Amino acid sequence: MELGRREFLEKTGKYILLFGAATKAWDFILAGTPEAAPAYDLTRHWWAFYIDIEKCIGCGNCVRACKAENNVIREPFYFRTWVERYHIPPPDLANLRTDLLPIVDSPNGGYDGFPERYRDADGSKSFFVPKMCNHCTDSPCTQVCPVGATFDSPDGVVLVDKTYCLGCRYCVQACPYGCRYIDPRVQTVDKCTLCYHRITKGLTTACCETCPTGARLLGDLKDPKDPLHELLRTTKVQVLKPYLATGAKVSYHGLDGAVR
Repeated sequence: MELGRREFLEKTGKYILLFGAATKAWDFILAGTPEAAPAYDLTRHWWAFYIDIEKCIGCGNCVRACKAENNVIREPFYFRTWVERYHIPPPDLANLRTDLLPIVDSPNGGYDGFPERYRDADGSKSFFVPKMCNHCTDSPCTQVCPVGATFDSPDGVVLVDKTYCLGCRYCVQACPYGCRYIDPRVQTVDKCTLCYHRITKGLTTACCETCPTGARLLGDLKDPKDPLHELLRTTKVQVLKPYLATGAKVSYHGLDGAVR
């Protein structure tokens, strides 16, 4: 028997942990009238993210803050957000494709920062690229979930109902960005939620709050006064793996085609 979205919400919504204004809005979501909810109106927001890799210094503050805020397991290989270092060697005339193959490392996801490894004086260059769930508009993970545990919220965030998750790993395999993992403590999937418990209270994400250079920015595309609009108009931005047409909502400035 097929379980409809509304029926799924009615049967499982009472188990989803929501906070602040989002908690008050839940009954209105079940009723099909989220626009009538007090405090936080789901229909008035469409969240997106902007990352300026020219500002990222690889300090690891974002990774540490994310784990602390969201109770992410402290062991390696479990991250809601992580940072990668890309090193592009100097051109080699004997092998003209060398400059197309950057060397990538991410020790412990950048949690402890990055030890000095390269010197850029030889014509090479290094830069840091934060990674996270792209909260795709057409997300492959939501399409393969057999029980609807992974779903798109009305305000553009891809969320997981962990009480309904089977731990089948279909979504982990389907995510083209490697942004999901199985939490060994509960054997259900975990990922970035854009700190949903914070943004529904009017706060920014933990990673944005702790970034010392402003390399990360949470934006609301339904707010015409949001600074993100100006950045998208005036800076060159790209998304990761645009050929997949996932409608990724994380835009990067400064990639210059080096990251695919």
